[in-house]
Amino acid sequence: MDVYDRSVLLVEDNPDDLELTLYALRQYHRPGCITVARDGAEALEALFGREVSDASAPLRPTLILLDLKLPKVDGLEVLEKIKGDPAVRMIPVVILTSSPEERDVVAGYGLGVNSFIVKPMDFKDYVSAVQAVGAYWLSLNHSPRPR
Repeated sequence: MDVYDRSVLLVEDNPDDLELTLYALRQYHRPGCITVARDGAEALEALFGREVSDASAPLRPTLILLDLKLPKVDGLEVLEKIKGDPAVRMIPVVILTSSPEERDVVAGYGLGVNSFIVKPMDFKDYVSAVQAVGAYWLSLNHSPRPR
């Protein structure tokens, strides 16, 4: 199985937002694989490799959905590491966060985020937003495969 084929890395620590995002993605897009990282350290481990004893290859998803306020490693630091590494920097990263703070928007775009979305509070609006993200990044957009 090609792990790049329409796969998503979802980096989210809030259990309710995690379930809602998974629901929205699975209802509309059925990506080949959704990998969940519940903190920034798990996301970096998935993307940049695992312990030497683990034979798993680093993940190369089609799309990364990234929350900002994460335990262990902050979302902006995760974004900085992604966009600073030639092996993964072309993977589209969409920040999906509760923070409407202008400083977070500016910092995200300064680090190379592809899109910044503030999570809607309404259930239907949230599902619609995630489905729109999926429609664009998983169906319409054509990105180069990461190396």
